[in-house]
Formats: sequence, C-alpha cells, structure tokens
Amino acid sequence: MKRVPLARYWTLRYLAALIIGLLVVFILSITWLRHNTMTNRVDMLEVVADEMASRITESITSEEAQPGIFRERTPLANLGINPKIYLVNATGNIISSNEPKNAPQKMNEAQPNLPAPPESLFEQTLPKTIMASKKDIIKVQLNNDSYYAVKKAINSNKKTVGYVVLLESKKNLAHVDQEYSQLAAIIIALALIGTIAIYLLSRRLSKPIKDVAQAAQQIQSGDYNVALANDVKEKEVYDLIESFRDMAARLKQLEATRTELLAGVTHELKTPVTSISGLLQAVKDGVVTGEDEKEFVKMALNETTKLKTMVGDLLAFNSFAVNAIPVHIQPYAINHYVQESVVQWLMSQPEKGVQVDVEILPEERTVQLDGVRFQQILTNLLTNAKQAMEGSGHIQLTMQDEEKDIVIFVADTGKGIPIEEQPFIFERFYRGENKKYAVRGLGLGLALSKMMAQSLQGDLQLISSTTNGTTFKITLPKVISETTE
Repeated sequence: MKRVPLARYWTLRYLAALIIGLLVVFILSITWLRHNTMTNRVDMLEVVADEMASRITESITSEEAQPGIFRERTPLANLGINPKIYLVNATGNIISSNEPKNAPQKMNEAQPNLPAPPESLFEQTLPKTIMASKKDIIKVQLNNDSYYAVKKAINSNKKTVGYVVLLESKKNLAHVDQEYSQLAAIIIALALIGTIAIYLLSRRLSKPIKDVAQAAQQIQSGDYNVALANDVKEKEVYDLIESFRDMAARLKQLEATRTELLAGVTHELKTPVTSISGLLQAVKDGVVTGEDEKEFVKMALNETTKLKTMVGDLLAFNSFAVNAIPVHIQPYAINHYVQESVVQWLMSQPEKGVQVDVEILPEERTVQLDGVRFQQILTNLLTNAKQAMEGSGHIQLTMQDEEKDIVIFVADTGKGIPIEEQPFIFERFYRGENKKYAVRGLGLGLALSKMMAQSLQGDLQLISSTTNGTTFKITLPKVISETTE
C-alpha cells in the first residue's frame, strides 16, 4: 500500500471538502439570486403597470394613450429587462402595444444594455387565460416558454374600461450576468484562501506528529535522547508528545536498569561459581587436607546451594511472568497453617536470635489457597525481616478476619527501608543500596512474592517502613474463583 505524507493526505481531503462545500454554496446562491432577482423584477413590473394605469386613468378623456407611455420605463431599463406592454380594452382587444408592429422603439443611447425590442406575440387580442384571471400577476405558458403577466385595471366612472398588461418571460426575469461574475469571483477567492489556510494548518498539525515518528525511529536505533517541541498549543498533540517523552525517558531508565541488572546478575551468579571453583581446585591440588579439606567441601556445597537458589528464583520468576506455573488450590485451616509455616522457617535458621510471635484469629477459618506458594511468600518475608534486623530482633505476625479477606501483617524491628527506595521494592531485580552489598541475591524475592500473592487473587503490600521497623501486609481472599486454578 502506498503511504501518503500526513500533510498532503489531510490537505487533499480538506480541499476536496472545501470545494464541494463551495460548489453547494455556489449552486444555492445562484438559485437564491435568480429567485430573488425574478421576484424583484416582477414587483417592479407591478409598480410600473400600476403607474401606467394611473396615468391613463387621469387622461381618460383621450381614447389614445399618451405617446410617452411606452418610452418612459427607466425603472425597467435599470433592471435590465424590456417587457411587452399592452393597452387593451375590457374584452382583451389590443388597443396599443410596444411590439415592433405597433410601437417600434429607438435604441436608447443612455442605456445601451437594454434588451432589444420584444418580438410580436399578439397582434389583436390577449389570451383568455390572462384576461379571465382575477389576479394581478399571472403565470402563463406561451410558445413553450413560461411568462409572467402583470395586469392593472383602467377605471372610469367606477367601471373598468381596459387594462395595462406587462408581459415578460421567466428566463429574462431571472437572468443575471454581473452577479454571477461577482459570485464566482468570491467563490474562487474563498477557495484560494481556504486552500492556503488548510495547507498551513495541515503542516502545523503534521509537523509534531512527524517529529514523534522520527523520534520513534531514533529510539528504535537505540538512542533515547529525543528532543521534541514544547510550544504545542493543541491539547491532544501536546498529550501525545508528553506521553511519548515520558515513554522515552522510561525506556531509557529501563535500558540503564537492564544493563545494570544484567551486570549484577552476572556478578551474583559468577561469585559462587568462582568460589566453588577455587575451593574445589584447592582440594584437588592438595592445598588443604584433613578437616580443612572437609570444611572446603562444605563451603563449596553451601555456595552450590546459594547458586541453585538464585537460578531457581530466576526460573520461578520467568515462569510466573508468563503464567506458566499452575496454582493448585486446596482448603487450609489458616491459623494452623501459618503457625506451622513459621515453625518450619525457625527450624531452618541456624541462628536463634530472632523471636517470632503469631497472633492468630479468634476462630479457625478455612481458606482456599495454594499452600506451597503461600509458604514461599511467608518464608521470603520472614527471611527479609531477619536480614533487616541483622540476625536478632522481633517479628510479629498479626492475623485479621475481614469481610472478604484474611489479612496477615508481618512487622519487624529492623532498620527499615529508605523512603527513596520504597516505591521500587517490588520491581524485578531491584536491590537497595544497603542490601546490595550486605546480602547476596538477585533482587527477585519481593517481586516474585507479590506475583504469587496476586496469582492467589490476593496481594502483597508495603504498609510502612521507618528506622524502627517495617510492616508488610498479605491479603488472601476467602473465596477464589475457578479461573485461578
């Protein structure tokens, strides 16, 4: 498919719409102009006919009309028409007219644009359709043409003795020349102005969009330092630019984070591998013997366990990220299961400096959950709390029964999480500055725990964290929908 530049695309379409609109206006204007012109001319015919009838009535003592009656028609000449004028008796017999046979006209040098004298239509009598009508303005069909006849009575002694009849074709009454030219000039001028305005507006609208498209190509090539205009007045375009600028900044940050985390993950995985290699190499070369040799092997096994844990975290996180791990829901007595999980965690800790207290629910509740995933969440929170307390302190688990959920608060007496780091603790691979150098890991614990809690239709949240301790909140729904399994 052929792609068209945005400015040309909209310019052509706006121009087509403008031309169609102007043509409609032109046609409607011509129709209105012809109708209005014809109406004005018919009204003027009526005024002239009335004036002529009045003058004849005043000079009724003479049976012949005054010679100037057919020549003094300045109002009609100004309107550009030359109607047929008939002076008839009461029965319609023509007494006099301005047709060539009866009243030939001379060219008026002062008004050269006046139409030529009318051709003869009637020589003796006007049609009955005109004479029988009681209206002053009659529309008749003569010689396949439409005509308007204006009839005014000539009265003497309260008796109609004749009529003045002015007859002109509809074509001549509606004919205009100069007005068409003026209207066409106006339409053309509007079309030119509209074309220029549309072109300039289309360019103005397409330029920021074109800049965004170029910036997208720039980002695609790996350059996130985009520069976009800030002086955009259109709200929608401004929102587009701001959203794109924010996206570019976010992508830049993510790229930097990805690079940093890739280096961190590589380092964290390389460290135990290097330790294992060095320890085993020392045993192989006989550098250590006896009890030292056993100690080195034990240290190598510990490093292997750490390496296995980190790789397992990576695999688990990726599996949860693509919803590849099914969640197996079973009923659990939550009081008993939380206490059992805490006891198992305490038994797995070599140091005994941490005190854990559990405040269970007043009544046992059965909750539908995946016990393995829940135990992983609780174990991770307890381990993080122990690390924050540097091996000794107090952890308090408080359970609450709410309307739809079972809530478990995990509070420790550690040194807390810095305020500037709190918004990022659930980000994958994120590790705080203090923990980064003190504890080995990939920074997936909390991110993975939150994903597991959400897989149970619950959540994991940070409630508060100060220098006196940190509190997390685990939310477990009492009822889990079937779509979770």
